[in-house]
Amino acid sequence: MQTTLSRIQDPVKAASYFEDKLAFTTGPVELDRMIKTCENIVIVDVRDAEDYAKGHIPGAINLPKGTWGKLSGLNKHTTNVVYCYTLLCHLAASACLEFASKGYPVMELEGGFKAWEDGDFEVEHETTNRLKKVAGMLHRRHIVART
Repeated sequence: MQTTLSRIQDPVKAASYFEDKLAFTTGPVELDRMIKTCENIVIVDVRDAEDYAKGHIPGAINLPKGTWGKLSGLNKHTTNVVYCYTLLCHLAASACLEFASKGYPVMELEGGFKAWEDGDFEVEHETTNRLKKVAGMLHRRHIVART
């Protein structure tokens, strides 16, 4: 089956579309660079908590769909980079729409977590989450200091 375009695409509309696409999406290589250069971003994993625990982008917070009412961890003063499962999953796009409508700056990671894994970038697991480690260390110090 051969597909042909029945009309010529409008270059003005195309330029506008791709300008918006570049403004509101990022790829795994660019996100990895943002992480390594310590850019002021919040990485938001909107997959189920069980999948997040199995592996996620380093430093990502988990905000599954059922918790979007709270928006815990999002920041209105920096870009929130949102991702879900795969290129075919629209959960991140839905989250971006929801978060942006509440005043949060957002970008979507194209390809989701699968693209991140396929790029062979670092994956963090729930047991090795650095933020939880630091919180745990601070909690233990507080308990030790009190005893």
